[in-house]
Amino acid sequence: MSIRTTHRALLSRLLPDDKPDDLAVRQGQFHTVVMGSDRVVCLPRTRAAAARLPERMAALHALAGLDLGFRTPEPLLQGGAHGTDEAPFLVLGRIPGEPLEAGALNDAEVADTVAAQYATLLSALARAGSDETVRAVLPRAPEGRWRRFAENVRAELFQLMSDSGRLRAERELTALDGLPHVTRAVVHGDLGAENVLWVWKHGLPHLSGVLDWDDVALSDPAEDLAAIGASYGREMLERVLALGSWSTHGLPTRIAAIRGTFALQQALFAIRDGDEEELADGLAGYR
Repeated sequence: MSIRTTHRALLSRLLPDDKPDDLAVRQGQFHTVVMGSDRVVCLPRTRAAAARLPERMAALHALAGLDLGFRTPEPLLQGGAHGTDEAPFLVLGRIPGEPLEAGALNDAEVADTVAAQYATLLSALARAGSDETVRAVLPRAPEGRWRRFAENVRAELFQLMSDSGRLRAERELTALDGLPHVTRAVVHGDLGAENVLWVWKHGLPHLSGVLDWDDVALSDPAEDLAAIGASYGREMLERVLALGSWSTHGLPTRIAAIRGTFALQQALFAIRDGDEEELADGLAGYR
C-alpha cells in the first residue's frame, strides 16, 4: 500500500492545495518525502528518525537565519508528538529546482559553472562556521569520532560481512587513523548530488537550494568535498578544490579517507534505526 493511501487524511490536511493521488514521493535514508506544489511533508521511516525531528527543526531554523546565498528548507510545522495517535511529520517549504541529470557535466561550460557554485556554497558554510549564533545551536563533531565509528563498525557490522568484506572494511577504517579533529565549518554531512537543487537559466544551471540537513554539524569541510567527489567523480572534485579558498594541507588525504566510509556510515545508521533496506544497500559491497 502506498504512502499516499496510508497517510491520505494527514496529507490532505497538510497539503490542502494538492490532490493526494498526484503527489510525488521520494524515498530518503531517514524519511519518506511527499512533494506538494509549495511545501513538502517529511515522514520518518523509523522511530529513531522520528525522535530526531526536533533537532532537525532547530537546525533548519538556525540555517534559515543565515545569508548562505542559496535556499535551505524553511521549517513550517512539526507534528505527531509522542503520546498522540498522529504519525510524526515535518512540513517544510518546497525549494524550486531539480538535481542535475546524469551527463549534464559532460559540457565543459556547465561543469565549470557547477564547480564555481559548489566552491561558493562551501565558502558560505565555512563563513557560517565562525558565526557564534550558529555555533551555539549546531552540534560539534565529537573528538574521537572516527575512532569510535571504527570501533562500532567492527562491533556491529563485521559479523554481517564476508571475510573479504571485513578485509575491505578494515582497510577503510585504518585510513581514518590520525584524522584531525576539525570543527571550524558548518558541514552539511550528506552533500550528495540528490540533495542539491538547480534551476536552468540561459542554458546554464544555477544552484537554487540544498535539502536534507539531518547530519549538519560543525565539522571538517573534507566531508562535504568527499560527497561531491563521490557524486560527480575526481575531475569535478579537482575543479572545486582549485576554486576554493581553504588550506589544502592534508585535505586530499582527509577527503579520500572519509569518502571510503560512506557505505559503512549508511549501514551503521541503518542497523541502529532498524532499516533493513538501507542496511542491505550499505553492506552490498561487503558480503
